[in-house]
Amino acid sequence: MITEKKEKQILMMSFFSGLLFAIAEFIFAIYSHSQSALTDAVYDASELVFIALLLFLTPLFHKPVSEKHPYGYFQLESIFVIIKGVMMLSVTMGVSAEVLDSALSGGNPINNAQVSLFQFCLGAASIIIFLLMKRLNRNLSSPTITAELLGWKLDIVYSLGMSLAFFLSRYLEKTPLGFITPYFDQIVAVLVMVFMLPESIKVLWSAVRDIFLFSPDEEFINEVKALCGPVLEQYRFSPVFFDITRTGRHLWVAVYFKIDTGSLKVQDLSDALDSLNEKAREKFQECTCELILVP
Repeated sequence: MITEKKEKQILMMSFFSGLLFAIAEFIFAIYSHSQSALTDAVYDASELVFIALLLFLTPLFHKPVSEKHPYGYFQLESIFVIIKGVMMLSVTMGVSAEVLDSALSGGNPINNAQVSLFQFCLGAASIIIFLLMKRLNRNLSSPTITAELLGWKLDIVYSLGMSLAFFLSRYLEKTPLGFITPYFDQIVAVLVMVFMLPESIKVLWSAVRDIFLFSPDEEFINEVKALCGPVLEQYRFSPVFFDITRTGRHLWVAVYFKIDTGSLKVQDLSDALDSLNEKAREKFQECTCELILVP
C-alpha cells in the first residue's frame, strides 16, 4: 500500500506539473508564434492523457498473482507503455510535418530573447520537479515512473538546450549565417524531435519485449546470474539454465539446477529459495524466484 501510495503521489505530481507546463507553453506559443514552444506543448498535452489513465490503473499493478491471472496485471502496464510510445511517435511525425511545411512557406521570425528566457524558466522548474520525483522514487521499481522520469529528464535537456540555442541565435544576424534566422525556430523544433525519437523507440521496444515475454538483454541476464551465483554455490547447486522473464515491473527468475549428490534435502532447497528471493527483492524489488531440480 505504501508503494502504491508513493507511485500515485509521483504520478499526481507529474500530471499537475505537466498540466501547468502545457498551459504556459500554449499561451506562450500563441503570444510569440513560436513553433518550437508549440511542439513542446503538444508533447506535454499528449502525456497528460497517458498519466490520467495510469492514475486509475495503478491499483491493478499492485494486485497479487492468482490462478486466473498467473502474471497478475503487470502486462497491462507494458501495454500502456506501448500505447504511450506509439502516441509519442505519432505526435512527433505529425508536428514534424507541420514544422517542415512552415519552413518551406518562408520561415517564422520570432523574438529569440523571449523564447530563450521562457525556456530557461521551464528548464529550471523541470529540474526541481525531476529531483522531487526522483527522491520519492528512491525505493520503487516501476517502469511507469521510470518512463516519467525519463520524460522529465528529456524536458530539462530540451528546455535548457533551447534556451541556449535561442540565446546564441541572437548573434547569427551579424554573421554570414544570418539568412537562417527566420528558420531557426523550425530547425530547433525538428532537431529536438529527432533527439527524442531514439529514447521513445527504446521505451517502446522495451515494452514490446515485455508484452511478448522476450528474454531481457544479455547485460541484464548476466546481472541476474551474478546475483544468483553465490547462493547456488553455497548449497552446491550447479546451474543448468536460467529462465528470466520480465512483465512490466515484475521479474520472474526460474533457475534449473543439478546436484552432485544422489539426494537433496528439502530444507536446503527451502533455505536456498528463501535466500535467493531475499537477495533478488533487495536488488529488483518486484521479483519472484524459483529453483527447479533437473533430473
